[in-house]
Amino acid sequence: MKISIAVLPGDGIGPEVITESIKVLEAVGNRFGHDFQIKSGRVGGNAIDDYGTPLPQETIDTCNDSDAILFGAVGGPKWDDPNVDVRPEDGILAIRKSLGLFANLRPVKVYPSLINSSPLKPEVLKGVDMMVLRELTGGLYFGKPKKRWNTARGRRGVDTLKYTETEIVRILEVGFELAMERRKKLTSVDKQNVLESSRLWREIAVEVGERYPEVELDHILVDNAAMQLIRNPSDFDVIVSENTFGDILSDEASVLSGSMGMLPSASLSSLPGNSGTSSKVSLYEPIHGSAPDIAGKGIANPIGSILSTAMMLRLSFGMHQEADCIEKSIDAALSEGYRTADISSDGGNQVNTIVMGDVIAGAI
Repeated sequence: MKISIAVLPGDGIGPEVITESIKVLEAVGNRFGHDFQIKSGRVGGNAIDDYGTPLPQETIDTCNDSDAILFGAVGGPKWDDPNVDVRPEDGILAIRKSLGLFANLRPVKVYPSLINSSPLKPEVLKGVDMMVLRELTGGLYFGKPKKRWNTARGRRGVDTLKYTETEIVRILEVGFELAMERRKKLTSVDKQNVLESSRLWREIAVEVGERYPEVELDHILVDNAAMQLIRNPSDFDVIVSENTFGDILSDEASVLSGSMGMLPSASLSSLPGNSGTSSKVSLYEPIHGSAPDIAGKGIANPIGSILSTAMMLRLSFGMHQEADCIEKSIDAALSEGYRTADISSDGGNQVNTIVMGDVIAGAI
């Protein structure tokens, strides 16, 4: 079976962790008899340097002609000038928008072997296994007007937090469907005591919830959600929120697992159907950024990217056995004490990026 995958390594540690993901993917292909055809594309800062745009047309064509997208990371201090017209992050935003990738799934799981790697007390972390669902194509990141300008009284800037009923309904439906497959508990995050968009969000959440009587629906203000993620993280099952809140909360939740380098994500335009596969192109990426401060040092944690690869196999291709194999190989590597620098606080055998990839691929 030939499967076409667009691989966009990007900037910083993106190419380093993607290399290890491809290594693991090839091991899966050899074991299970799959032909994964890799098509590389440029995106982010390196694309700006060579093409003048963070998302060249040939990369767009590669994505559209592929069955799924495996993404690294974009950005870095080289391209951080706030006065420039294009930024590396514009590339990933454009991909999400053009493919309609409105649902961002970020699973957060605490591995027993890493329970001492988190700054939180071990007793707080027991039983943590949640899914953070972030709306990805609306809100502050895309709303208009969005600009900055000079006035006689000084500089000004504006961003617009805007949502339509359709956008809110579809992400909440995904949240309820995910909850139905898990512990049947959905926590909807908003700021309804201040924001009109959040009042609309909560109102629609109640309406959609009436169609899912089996699911317990809770509402929580985003500031309280940030606190409860640290105080009582095991209470959460599925968390659903708008774009900005979800971005912040999922990064906060990475502390639970011990490192942002441990967390994968999937960006979908719809949940897989009854066949267990998605008919549309989806994108998979670790939630960490380009981490330019450690790029090239060989110490980046590739597990978030490798777990994203497992999500790709499961959600885009219905390869549940193959995805399980990757996840078990990661669990085995961690249980045997292999650690990259970011998760080595509890000791163990500290290894570099390549060795961690080798160990996981070897366990396939």
